Amino acid sequence: MKIVEVLNAKPEAGVVTITPEAGVRELIAKLAEHNVGALIVSADGETVAGIVSERDVVRHLHHDGTVINNTVAAIMTEVVETTEPDATLDELMQTMTRRRIRHVPVVDDGRLVGIVSIGDVVKHKMSQLEFERDQLDSYVHQT
Repeated sequence: MKIVEVLNAKPEAGVVTITPEAGVRELIAKLAEHNVGALIVSADGETVAGIVSERDVVRHLHHDGTVINNTVAAIMTEVVETTEPDATLDELMQTMTRRRIRHVPVVDDGRLVGIVSIGDVVKHKMSQLEFERDQLDSYVHQT
């Protein structure tokens, strides 16, 4: 299965982004409003400048209680692992496991086209396994 198939199956095609200059309070509000665990940091909504997650907020809050008054740029991860639409789900799963990350932006020719979360990966892997099970069950019970 290709990443583009995962993106096409998502109910909402857009990617929620936030600018590096936005405040951490705005970040928290957007995370809650969109019920997501991470946002792509982008000045123009098309290029990836970084990624910021709930984990980033919590880790920085633990070390500095005033982080809530800071900007997204101060807490974001700047080196972002990305994938392409034609990459396979298995390749992405290996990357997510090896790097211990839960969200990966999908970039096509330098342009942000989507994001895949660990939840998306699990959902599609389960669907694939259910399909294979049904095919095997059908084969076994043929008369």
